[in-house]
Amino acid sequence: MQNTKLQGLIAAPFTPFHQDGTLNLRLIPKYYAFLKQNGVTGAFICGSTGEGVSLTRDEKMEVAEAWAVASKNDTEFKVMTLLGGTCLADCKVLAKHAAEIGLYGVSFTAPSYFKPSSVAVLAEMCAEIAAEVPEMPFYYYHIPVLTGANLSMIDLLQAVDGKIPNFAGVKYTHEDFMDFLSCMSFRDNKYDMLWGRDENMLSALVLGSKGAVGSTFNYLTPLYNQLIEAFEQNDLKTATALQQKSIDFIRLLGKYGGIATGKAYMKLIGLDCGEFRLPVKNMDQTAFMHFKTDVEKLDFQTFKSKGSLTTDSHS
Repeated sequence: MQNTKLQGLIAAPFTPFHQDGTLNLRLIPKYYAFLKQNGVTGAFICGSTGEGVSLTRDEKMEVAEAWAVASKNDTEFKVMTLLGGTCLADCKVLAKHAAEIGLYGVSFTAPSYFKPSSVAVLAEMCAEIAAEVPEMPFYYYHIPVLTGANLSMIDLLQAVDGKIPNFAGVKYTHEDFMDFLSCMSFRDNKYDMLWGRDENMLSALVLGSKGAVGSTFNYLTPLYNQLIEAFEQNDLKTATALQQKSIDFIRLLGKYGGIATGKAYMKLIGLDCGEFRLPVKNMDQTAFMHFKTDVEKLDFQTFKSKGSLTTDSHS
């Protein structure tokens, strides 16, 4: 199959929940339209930001179906779902389901309990799942800080090259720029390397990255579009300043408890996705008020994603 390189900002959407913790699928058409209005080129659903590991298999299917319906006939907007990693049988079922409902691609990450002992084992797992959907782009999701599978991705590309025809590339959420550049250079830039660390985007752009997947693209799209534009115009002073601004916003994630703070940002732009499921801790109302103050000090109004949240239709 032809290997397409994804470009631009691909959001990692939050999975919307009602107050009782059930899926709020009615929000997804608005979510999709909002991302489109802000120039986002795709969605990587059910990943870390989307709490895929906290969803049942049926829930993952429901989320995938909602995104498929919302983005139907929009060939410009690529939706990829994370299948998981712990249970290969479930991953295969979810992959087939993704193909049936018309998603663009699928992704798989290493198990975090019984970890693969080598790149060869990981490559074998990728091959089994990818074979279920031979016509779909298959990506490996490299995020060793959460999976504990700290394996070299250049070694993985060498292991799968020529053996998994639909292996499209890697969503690379790690800080090893040596490994990342080696992957980009492999076989004359054969594979699609999607950068996954928002706080280091400028460094990835310098190495030639054209596509990125990130959680902060949900609510800070204009900031990153400006950063990319400044870089392309060789205005490194502005690009560096914008990257620092990105870091300042991302530091608040750590200050207020971690990944769940992203949903607090979403409330500030008018898209309430509910709260994270346990074991992730959500901030209380007092912390939220302090958070709002800190956010406004960073001039959030200038950099936040903007658009209508009243329509369920495509843009």
